[in-house]
Order: sequence, then C-alpha cells, then structure tokens
Amino acid sequence: MKYNQFIILLLTSLLIACSDNWLEPDPLSFYTPQNVFVDKEGFESALARSKKEMNSENHGYHPNSHYMYGEVVYSDLAVSLRQSDFTKNTPSTSYTVPILTFFRNSYTYIKNANTIISRIDDIEWSNQADRNRILSEALWFRSYWYYRLVNTYGDIPWVGEELQSPKLDYYSTSRWAILERIQKDLEYAAVNLPEIAARSGDVTKGAANHLLTKVYLANCEFDKAISTASAVIDGPNALMTERFGSDASNSYHNVIWDLHRVENKNTPQNKETIYSTIDRADAPPSTWWDNRGTCSMRIYAPSYWKVLDITGNRATNWNTLAGDSLGIGNGDVRPTHFYNYWIWNEAGYRWDNTPDLRRSDSNWIEMGDSISEIITVREGSPNYGEPLTKKYYKSLADTTDTWYSWPYHKIYVPTTNYHQPYGGQGDWYIFRLAETYLLRAEAYFYSGQLSMAANDINKVRERANAPLISANDVTLDYIFDERARELYAEEPRHTEMVRVSFIYAKLNKEGYSLGNISEKNWYYDRVMSVNHYYHPPKYNFWDNTATLYPAHMLWPIPYDVILANTLGRINQNIGYDGAELNEPVLQTIPD
Repeated sequence: MKYNQFIILLLTSLLIACSDNWLEPDPLSFYTPQNVFVDKEGFESALARSKKEMNSENHGYHPNSHYMYGEVVYSDLAVSLRQSDFTKNTPSTSYTVPILTFFRNSYTYIKNANTIISRIDDIEWSNQADRNRILSEALWFRSYWYYRLVNTYGDIPWVGEELQSPKLDYYSTSRWAILERIQKDLEYAAVNLPEIAARSGDVTKGAANHLLTKVYLANCEFDKAISTASAVIDGPNALMTERFGSDASNSYHNVIWDLHRVENKNTPQNKETIYSTIDRADAPPSTWWDNRGTCSMRIYAPSYWKVLDITGNRATNWNTLAGDSLGIGNGDVRPTHFYNYWIWNEAGYRWDNTPDLRRSDSNWIEMGDSISEIITVREGSPNYGEPLTKKYYKSLADTTDTWYSWPYHKIYVPTTNYHQPYGGQGDWYIFRLAETYLLRAEAYFYSGQLSMAANDINKVRERANAPLISANDVTLDYIFDERARELYAEEPRHTEMVRVSFIYAKLNKEGYSLGNISEKNWYYDRVMSVNHYYHPPKYNFWDNTATLYPAHMLWPIPYDVILANTLGRINQNIGYDGAELNEPVLQTIPD
C-alpha cells in the first residue's frame, strides 16, 4: 500500500540525521531510534535535529520553507507579489506561499520531538536533571509547532507519541484542547529548563515562559500571561539600549542596526535574545538549513536591479558592488503603505522626519515617489552616478516588484556561500525581549490595566527613541502597530493575528463570537482596515487580484492528508472544498 506523505512522516522507521555537536556534525552519523537513544549523548543529538528544524521558519526560499514569508504576505503588512488572490489557494494548490507544506512539515518536526519524549525513560539516567531538561526541550519544540499550527489551521489532529506502525484513523482535535495540553507541557518545561543556555540553540526557562505567555493569552488566562512575561522580563535578559557588536564603532548606524546583525544575535553581549535559530556561514555545509541561507534579501527587497537608465539598459545590477550589499531582491513581499509610511506618522511626526530609529535613514532604503537613493552604477551609462528614476519605465505597472522602500537593517545578510546575493546563512530571532514587553502589554490591555500596558510599550519605544504614549493611546490595534514597527520579518504575523481573533471571539468582544468566526473575525477586519491592496483599485499582478474573505483567516488542510486518513476524519476548514464532510472534533486529549 502506498501511504501519503503525512502518514510516512509519522513512521518511526524514518531515519533521523543526528549530531553530537550542534555545529560540527559527523556526516556518517545516521541512526535509527533503536540505536541512538541509548545514552544522554544520543538524546542530545536528536535534540540537535529539532534545533536545526527551527531554521525552516526563516531560511530557504518558498514555497517549501521560510514560513515567515507566508506569515507576512497574508497579513495587514503586505501582499504576496504573485499570489494575492486567496481564493486560488485550495486544499490542493498553493502557489509560491507555503500554505500546504507548512502543515505537512510541522508534523515532521513534531514527530521528531515525539520520539525523544516517548523514549526518554528507555535508559537509566544517572542525573535526573539531565533527563528533565532534555524532556523539557523536546516538549518545548513540540509545543512551539502545535502553537503555530492551531493558530494557522484551527482544529487539527493531535499526535502525542512516537508511532510504531502506520495510523490511518486520525480525528481533528479542538484547538482549545491542544492549547490546554501544550500549556501543561510548557509549565513543566519552565520549571525544569535552565535560566542560561549552555550552548547556542539550547532552550531556556525564558524561552519556555515566553511561549507559555502566548499560550496563556490564547487561553484567555491573562493574569498568568502577565506572570510568565514578568518572569522573563525580570530574568537575565535585558533590552539592548547601547551600541554593541560587530559594527558598534560605525557612527552612521544605531543600536537598532546592531540588534539585527546576524553575527550579533547570539553574541554574549546581546542580552535581548531569548531564542534564536543557529545558522553560520563559516560552519560545515551539513549544518546549513539551505545552501542559499536566509534568502532575506531575495524575499523582502524589491527587484531594484531591473530599473533601467535612459538607454533602456539596467542602471545597476545585483552582480555589481552595490548588489553585494543590496542583494538580488525579488519583491516577493510587497509591503503596504501602512507599514512603510502610515504607522510612522504619529505625535506630529511623519515617516520622513520621525525620531524613531526603526525608521531612520540609516536603517531603510528609500525609493521615493520618483527618485531613489540608489545610484546608477553601470559602467558607461549616461546616467552614471545619478539616482535611479521612474521616468525610464515603459509602464508604471512595472514598478510593482521593482520600486518600494524597505527596512534594510532587518534583512541585510552577507551572502558568502551562494552565487547570487540572496541573503546568506545567519542566526535569526525566534523570540526576543522586546516582544515579551509587547505580549505583557497585550495581557494588561485585556485586563483593563492600560497604564501598565503603556509602560511596557514605552519600554520598547524609548529604546527606539520614539515618542512615548499614554494610557489613552493603548488599543489592541496600537499594540499590533507597535509589533509591526518592532517585529517585522521576525514574528509569525498571521499566527499572532489569528490568536487574537480567537481571543476576541471567545470573549464575545466587538461583536465577534466563536459561532461565526469564519464569517466575522478580527484578523479579516484588521487586514481590510489598513491593507490598501484589498481595496479599489485592487492590487493586481500576474492576473491575480488581491482577494480575501473572513473564512481565509484559517488556511486549508492539505487534501491529500485528508484523503489518506481512510479510517478517521480530519476536518477541512470552512470556506474550502471538503468542509461539508466535517464531523464533530475531539474535545479532549487522553493523558
């Protein structure tokens, strides 16, 4: 019998590539579970795989990886360059955006964590603290992917143990039941993980409490969210407020620039990092997630290099000296005016004169209304040394992927191991303390403690030299504005917006309810209120017109997964083909 990929990935016969050392793997070390989980080192090597899998969030090129790309383009902050019509994303088809592969691949990562969890007591542990720490790390990785899944697809199958044989009788489990389970797992992990990581890539107490804060918020346990966020804030981490790291002596830049240099993200100087992926250009290629690296400059930057000079030739190019720094952008993420301009217009300032360091000239590349700050560098060009200009375009429609400003400080990564400057290997934030402050601010907001919420938001804004706010300024929308200013290209934006949508629906706030969430939700209303691409004249590129409906808040479950599950019922989300066959979901998870 031929099994679907979803079934195959759950089989324990799938080999695991392991390593005794995170950055220096033995290329011959390929083990089966039966001969790897025989001592502490074997379990550590399996954890190394889970750590490496975190790179799928922000490395590689779509549609099979770089899940943050999909999180941004289906949010309030951007639109997908080539697939802006969500009605064309079906349970069988997802062009350029990893809507279907994210579901399948996340269960692979869960499978690997489950193998560690299920086998943790297969050996005699001479040190119970080692056993509890390794178990806690595996629980954290599993909880991380389930948190992402339930806030992307809603009700999904629960797989909580290593499987010894094919299983074809899965049933969808309520996202609330899954959230309750991972809350318990994270509470255990927070007790048993160390405050300080022994090695880069290890999970700490702070990472457990940060993720637990998100889960408490999702479960509407706001006092507990405040408590766990406070535990992180009062712990060994601290916001970086002074220049540091590799470029600290360069007076042109500021602390925000320093914060986002890949070589600074896991340096001992950086106290803000709570958890980060590990991907080093100078490490053996077998440690890389993708030989192209983060692809950050490819995904987030425009194709400025296609702009023409007066002769009809490219004015600059990716393979010039400028291209090494600016990258070979593809315009995959087309940011909104809201992100590029509107959210910086506050307290009497505009985007072009705000004191906010996150929008400073040194951190952004400005394309301008008609003139860019990028210079023509093609040898022999009559425009050599002049700024790029729109006036030589054959059609202004051609500016869609080539002409927009972008946050250079966020995405610049030197590319040393690939023939084109996509944005190379580099560590990338998963959690950092600035988000913890904003999560606690959100919990304070739900609890009606607006002054406390403003204090936390101001902690982040003060570091950025942004105008401070008062309690009267605090709204959920403002908190998400601040998340955009601070966490663009870091946070899973769609996931966090879905989490909030379920909170509002469960609390019956603002006319939202769980009973009609596929017809009315905060996610959709927020996108439509600030994302101009979905309003006339609607964004259109490659015969895709920007189209989004409330049901698209949740992404489709892959059809082949449902089809292969012949003895059970995995439900399809409302708004997609197959939802008419849905059955009641499981409300509990057996211990």
